Amino acid sequence: MIETAAALLREAVEAGRIPGGALGVQTADGRVETAVFGLAQKVPTERPADARTVWDLASLTKVLFTTRAVLALAEAGRLDLDDPLERHLPDLAQVGGSPVRGLSLRSLLAHTSGLPAWAPLYTWGGPPATLAARVLQHPWELGRPVYSDLNFILLGLVVQRVTGLPLAAQPLDPGLTLRPDPALAAATEQDPWRGRVLVGEVHDENAFAFGGIAGHAGLFGTLAGVLAQIRAILSGTWLSRAALDEMARPQSETRTLGWERRHPNWAGGSLCSPSTIGHTGFTGTGLWIDRERGYGWTLLTNRVHPSRHVETGIMALRRAVGNAVAAAVTGAGPAGKP
Repeated sequence: MIETAAALLREAVEAGRIPGGALGVQTADGRVETAVFGLAQKVPTERPADARTVWDLASLTKVLFTTRAVLALAEAGRLDLDDPLERHLPDLAQVGGSPVRGLSLRSLLAHTSGLPAWAPLYTWGGPPATLAARVLQHPWELGRPVYSDLNFILLGLVVQRVTGLPLAAQPLDPGLTLRPDPALAAATEQDPWRGRVLVGEVHDENAFAFGGIAGHAGLFGTLAGVLAQIRAILSGTWLSRAALDEMARPQSETRTLGWERRHPNWAGGSLCSPSTIGHTGFTGTGLWIDRERGYGWTLLTNRVHPSRHVETGIMALRRAVGNAVAAAVTGAGPAGKP
């Protein structure tokens, strides 16, 4: 089922474009196929990747952790997706009446809030609690809608407030973790800020400044752990049917709640069904789910090791792998190479 897709990944590894990667396909009827190639770490010493390797999932945290947590709280009646932020974060912009207070949770999940894409929060200094307070009081200006880490940092703070638990204490399924064993973790960047190769600690600087986990990044997972998430979504056990249907409902031309929906030139390729949802992570990770056709796939790499400042061809690889998987699962036809 994944021979062509696996060959594409192996070619990228053997050509030196990425150190290592893991590919997995899960179908609704229970078929699973996997392949792992290359290195979990190549500097300062080499260490092979295998089925036990734990990958920094980066922005997959947004969908597998934060989106799920928000929707689960909606299922339990503890919040509504159309609640304004001020209902759950009453101290948000508490002086001056900022329009940020009125932003709905839905707008943050769908990246339609108009909040900035990113800010170097890790340079602001202070412990995580002080950093969170500064984020809440910062005079954020709203502009055109963009994909935004800040949306999910604020959603993470909402989850903490509503549950009464820090993000690090929220429940996780097997195969997902916030504190991986460095002996099993895929290395990411030789980080100039922290002065070391990152192994078993979150690559994202802002998540690190929040103590290792924020609403936008911090989750790690094995290939089996991510495939289990796909299996639960396909089987309807990840959330209620009502929540899953709302999660997948289009909110814009490119977004559902938390997830990307298929659109021209997206990372999931062009052969999946129009209702396919997916997400990518900066470290080189991604997963996609075609509920209409009953399959999903994940591609986990450490393409930022040892540096993010290298063109690895990861977007072309993702599309090619997605098309090869779709062709194999559905008989859609031959897939091309990146």
